[in-house]
Amino acid sequence: MLPYSTRPSVDAILAAVPGLAPYARPAVVLHPTRGAPGLHESSVAGPLLWPADEPWPHCSVPDELEPSGLPPVAMVPVAQVFRRDAPGDWWPQDADVFQLLWCPNVHWDPPAPQADVSPVVEIRWRREADMTGGLFSPPAPVRQEEEDYGFSPRPCTLTPVPLTDFPYPEELPDDLRESVDRLVKETGGEDGGDVITRVAGCKFGGWPTWHLNDPWEYRCRDCDAPMKLLFTVASDRTTRITVGRCGDLRVFRCSADIRHGVEFDVH
Repeated sequence: MLPYSTRPSVDAILAAVPGLAPYARPAVVLHPTRGAPGLHESSVAGPLLWPADEPWPHCSVPDELEPSGLPPVAMVPVAQVFRRDAPGDWWPQDADVFQLLWCPNVHWDPPAPQADVSPVVEIRWRREADMTGGLFSPPAPVRQEEEDYGFSPRPCTLTPVPLTDFPYPEELPDDLRESVDRLVKETGGEDGGDVITRVAGCKFGGWPTWHLNDPWEYRCRDCDAPMKLLFTVASDRTTRITVGRCGDLRVFRCSADIRHGVEFDVH
């Protein structure tokens, strides 16, 4: 069963709590299934479309296994998503492929905009039409955390599930918070889970999770505009990804100009 298949419709949610309407944000949850994804499929840990003349990214930031950071570590593919699977205003105008790679090691105090105690991340935006080469075989990392640690994902195909997301109740005014809390309890099913706010999973857009500390607003380093959630890499048994305390690695983008830099966070 796909995630959120039993979630109330947006109309039903807003009928129950009309005040949530201004907080609605589009999202696309990317549901993983173990398999062998193809080069032109959205995937976790699948093959990446890669220009033949572009060097593969390596990380030389000091890590837990080697304080010098040397020799540099080849990054590993984490996600490739095609615009046709996750359309939204999070895409640059000239891109239709999103790629996220990371160094499969823990970094305790990496330079901004990287997150502390996490893998170092790189993002690429591509045009599928420009990627005319054959299958590229990336180099293997010279060192990495043990596979069970959670930074070595397993290949999965991704099924998009578009929906409308709402914020963590603690980010809402008191009167709305009480109404949302009541709706969450009424729709949580046997496990009492929250299917209304900050929907879980690997996703584009939506609202971020906050389960370890209070909500925090990131500001763009280029223009000081507030930042919005761009992409979430979630801890998941299917992909065998674990970040933070079984949490999420989130990518935030500038709300004023998507061309500005991003911010990484592990929560």
